[in-house]
Amino acid sequence: MAVSAHLSEHASAANVLPADAHDVIRVRGANENNLRDISLDIPKRRLTVFTGVSGSGKSSLVFGTIAAESQRMINETYSAFVQGFMPSMARPEVDHLENLTTAIIVDQERMGANNRSTVGTATDANAMLRTLFSRLGDPHVGAPNAYSFNVPSVKASGAITIERGNKKAVKATFNQLGGMCPRCEGIGQVTDINLNELFDESLSLSQGAITIPGYTADGWYVKLFTESGFVPGDVPIKDFTARQREDFLYREPTKVKMGGANMTYEGLVSKIQKSLLSKDKDALQPHIRAFVDRAVVFQTCPDCDGTRLAAHARESKIAGISIADACTMQISDLAQWVKELDEPSVAPLLANLSDLLDSFVSIGLGYLSLDRPAGTLSGGEAQRTKMVRHLGSALTDVTYVFDEPTAGLHPHDIERMNELLLRLRDKGNTVLVVEHKPEVIAIADHVVDLGPRAGSAGGQIMYEGTYDGLKESDTLTGRHLEDRASVKDSVRTPSGALEIRGATANNLKDVSVDVPLGVLVAVTGVAGSGKSSLIHSSVPSPGPDGREVIHVDQSPIKGSRRSNPATYTGLLEPIRKAFAKANGVKPALFSANSEGACPTCSGAGVTYMELGFMNSVSSVCETCEGRRFQDEVLEFQFGGKNIYEVLTLPISEAHEFFLTGDAKLPAAAKLLGHLVDVGLGYVTLGQPLTTLSGGERQRLKLATHMSDKGGTYVLDEPTTGLHLADVEQLLGLLDRLVDSGKSVIVIEHHQAVMAHADWIIDIGPGAGHDGGQVVFEGTPADLVAAKATTTGQHLAQYVGV
Repeated sequence: MAVSAHLSEHASAANVLPADAHDVIRVRGANENNLRDISLDIPKRRLTVFTGVSGSGKSSLVFGTIAAESQRMINETYSAFVQGFMPSMARPEVDHLENLTTAIIVDQERMGANNRSTVGTATDANAMLRTLFSRLGDPHVGAPNAYSFNVPSVKASGAITIERGNKKAVKATFNQLGGMCPRCEGIGQVTDINLNELFDESLSLSQGAITIPGYTADGWYVKLFTESGFVPGDVPIKDFTARQREDFLYREPTKVKMGGANMTYEGLVSKIQKSLLSKDKDALQPHIRAFVDRAVVFQTCPDCDGTRLAAHARESKIAGISIADACTMQISDLAQWVKELDEPSVAPLLANLSDLLDSFVSIGLGYLSLDRPAGTLSGGEAQRTKMVRHLGSALTDVTYVFDEPTAGLHPHDIERMNELLLRLRDKGNTVLVVEHKPEVIAIADHVVDLGPRAGSAGGQIMYEGTYDGLKESDTLTGRHLEDRASVKDSVRTPSGALEIRGATANNLKDVSVDVPLGVLVAVTGVAGSGKSSLIHSSVPSPGPDGREVIHVDQSPIKGSRRSNPATYTGLLEPIRKAFAKANGVKPALFSANSEGACPTCSGAGVTYMELGFMNSVSSVCETCEGRRFQDEVLEFQFGGKNIYEVLTLPISEAHEFFLTGDAKLPAAAKLLGHLVDVGLGYVTLGQPLTTLSGGERQRLKLATHMSDKGGTYVLDEPTTGLHLADVEQLLGLLDRLVDSGKSVIVIEHHQAVMAHADWIIDIGPGAGHDGGQVVFEGTPADLVAAKATTTGQHLAQYVGV
């Protein structure tokens, strides 16, 4: 997509770079992660875009060095007491940094998955709405908290005493009424437990009736039931009396004597609610998490109908609209409703609320609603939601740091994002953007290209200057900047079709469509049009061919700092067994989390020193020197390398290592080949997952699933985080999947993927309630020829038609 004339003029007006030494952020000797002692000057109050292949060092420079040091220095201005409550931040590996300003990071990290967090609570929108309804709501039910689903709805009153020096104590009273639905406690859902997943009624407790993980027939938990005196151990559960069944499932905690000791007996349902269901599900072990998924059924709260609010909050209205109604409205519609309110008494509040809602619309999020759970937003949506908070900010001369702000955006929306980035710059701020899209690179005042490749082959500055200069440079980015895919001359013939009929999930409007099988299908449309709703809610598993449907989405990978590609993919298991077999010892010796771990650092490779009221300091373990294993373990070799040397190999080198020779390990080589295919050859086997970008994590998941026996692959924007040079490699990978007999469905905005597809299903015409319809079905060539949809017009422009 060409950059508009307006943006070109807007950008060129600020393209003269500062000469004053105080007008640049000066970086000297940066060595964070794979950076190679790089030094550069970044112009302040300008828009600088950082380019380079994934893993070249962009994030290490922008986030890991500049933004990290700015935040660390700000934290140091607080008292030692306050710092004790803040996360510990190590100084980045850099010799010298000058002229830093306050850094505000607007990244793609998912917003907190706290089930009480919504789009409205994560911004100021809900707070403003609560104040508005507390002033104008009819009937009037109280202060703003009376409309809050996070404040209990039990009316409380009391008195507090305030001591002011030697003056007489002042008494103040409070009387608070919250808006929380008492049934669901403000969650909007109630949980019901499927008893059939807890036990087998035909068996007795002694026969192993309880099917919950950890509840074995001869275990302590079951013994507590059978020896409590409340339930029999040798009678099938179906034959329990009504009283025994009640005691078995729901009895309140009761003290009982067992073997001379005082124990607490508690009903099974109550017990697992406390021990399993109250914990963060993602923190549970996989087999327990699977049990929770089976056993717990979530239902919309019947009392509040999912609004989370108590009756008094739902009944108070302004112009016939309750706060619950307002929060369920599409934000673009809510913005219009607020504009129509004419109440001089709250004019400033209405103006501020209107500006905030308009910011959502201007940033391309008008299709959301304020009650949308924050944890369900995609990475791109989360980043733009965070951006809303800063558009109206009075702060200037700060450094805004963005991580691919166009992620998840249709080409139609990228120009609007560009305008917002320039708006932030024109307020006198320094804007640093990590980005791959040529449309964003084109508006930069200054471009910094890192490379030449990724990982240990990257970390150098390949180019600094203007966009036009980058195009003329001989860097990898420069050579691919004007790459354009062409529409296929011929497309594959489908082997069948997946019939979707009457789909109505979210904003879908009774959609019926046939998705071809055995080909590459691209599902397109603007953000919020209904693409994901159509595919994720309508593609069953197994598919029509009887084989599994594999979804590879952008949800984050769960793992600790000890997790790495070798552990996540299961690759470490055959490697450990190979080492054990070659040396005649136990496999556990080759795990840094088990018997082979360095005793000093427990296999972490670093030790932490607590300094009382100051931040803890981490340092490389002096015993193992960061290698994580005991010296004795490192004496064992396989193929001429010890386990530490294998884990430090880049994946591409590890692939060659296990492919032939003394270290030949076909199972490992096959999986490593998949990792190379998805463009992760530069990542080391032992690199912590916490250091991988969102795009890297998604491609890691894709590689892991490539060995699965699935028949259909559903990919959600696989080009996220990919450099222009890597997109072609991804297209080759998708072709190989299809040619091997798989069906591939890709939800995607990248025009190169659209052009390469065999079939396109375009959803639209707009977002939210303006979308939800199929506006085109056919080949990319037909879409380009028709130019009848927004996607078709942009694709035609991209391929030069």
